[in-house]
Amino acid sequence: MEEQKEYSVSEISFAIKRCVENTFSLVRVKGEIFGAKKADSGHWYLSLKDENAVLSAVCWKGVAAHLPVKIEDGLEVVATGKITTFAGKSSYQLVIEQLEVAGVGALLKLLEERKQQFLKEGLFDQTHKKPIPFLPKVIGVVTSPSGAVIRDIIHRVKDRFACRIVVWPTAVQGEGAADKIASAIIGFNALKKGDKIPKPDVLIVARGGGSLEDLWPFNEEVVIRAVYESDIPIISAVGHETDTMLIDYVADLRAPTPTGAAEFAVPVKAEIEAGLQTLDARQKTAFIRYVKILKERLEGFKRGIPNLSQILADFRQRFDERADRLKSNMKLLLDLKTRDVLNIGLKPYYIQNLIEKRKTALFHLRQRLEAVSIEQVLKRGFAWVTDRHFNTIYGATKAKRAGELNVRFVDGIVKTKVVEERDALQIDLFDE
Repeated sequence: MEEQKEYSVSEISFAIKRCVENTFSLVRVKGEIFGAKKADSGHWYLSLKDENAVLSAVCWKGVAAHLPVKIEDGLEVVATGKITTFAGKSSYQLVIEQLEVAGVGALLKLLEERKQQFLKEGLFDQTHKKPIPFLPKVIGVVTSPSGAVIRDIIHRVKDRFACRIVVWPTAVQGEGAADKIASAIIGFNALKKGDKIPKPDVLIVARGGGSLEDLWPFNEEVVIRAVYESDIPIISAVGHETDTMLIDYVADLRAPTPTGAAEFAVPVKAEIEAGLQTLDARQKTAFIRYVKILKERLEGFKRGIPNLSQILADFRQRFDERADRLKSNMKLLLDLKTRDVLNIGLKPYYIQNLIEKRKTALFHLRQRLEAVSIEQVLKRGFAWVTDRHFNTIYGATKAKRAGELNVRFVDGIVKTKVVEERDALQIDLFDE
């Protein structure tokens, strides 16, 4: 009996690994993602399942960063890669190199799930919508720099009301498109007044028609949140009128087409001019009507007022009567004064006698005043006592409080100091 060869565990593990990798070096596996988890390293670990089996899978960081589809539970996908084994656990797994959604049905299911998620968060609430400015000075456009979309927008804006258009060129489909669209929206919002590139008053995010897969970037979370957080009002114009992406729900206004977005962004200049002309004509007509009404009212008032000459006639008559009376009274007064003057002139002795009487009375009054003057009183041996501020002191109590006194005699002033001793008032004289 031939002896069976022995293998080490490592030998068996590596042999199986070579066999599996050679046999399944490139496979496409369809299944539903579940248990997806992103490690701190950036690698994704997940499983693909169907109704009968589960297959472990891994997507390395470098590959995951460029996948056109976001890895998330519940999404049915087709994963392309190779099968390999993990000797440490005696297990096998799919190393994902490419990932795509498995059909339109899966995309629609994912679209509805995301829609419900954003609805619960309030991202689609009408209260968050911002009004679109009536006449923007600058319009920002996020779209591909080539193609019919940007040409249609420019042409329609120019036809309606020409204004400045700033284009942020970006990919609108394919790998990394969602991140680029979101970056463009964020970039427009980061502009400041006075920058070389002006900050737009309104944004148009647009692309032409396409399949659901082509339009999928406008359903990605990064784009939805960028639109929601934008300070600038946003008009979405993605696909055809029948296409509805999640960006349409979060945008401030949804246009059926890129051309429609341009029509929503600016009014028609000719219509504005016509409207202004109509308003101007109405204003003129209203003003003429108002002036006519005022004129009619003035005529009515005029008819109710008596003739001005009749009103003034009474005043003229009264004025003439009073002028005559004043003239007569002035003549009478003048005659009386003339007579008095003549009477005085005839009796000069009378005036002389009156003057002598007044002089005698004035002489006696002067003598009386001189008799009671301070100088005359001081000559009779009296003194005038005042405090340091020359306020008159009338008694001992005030003298005690004053402390220092000025005593005025007829021939000068002596300064004194008051010293109180046993209820007696002592006055010391001193020189300055």
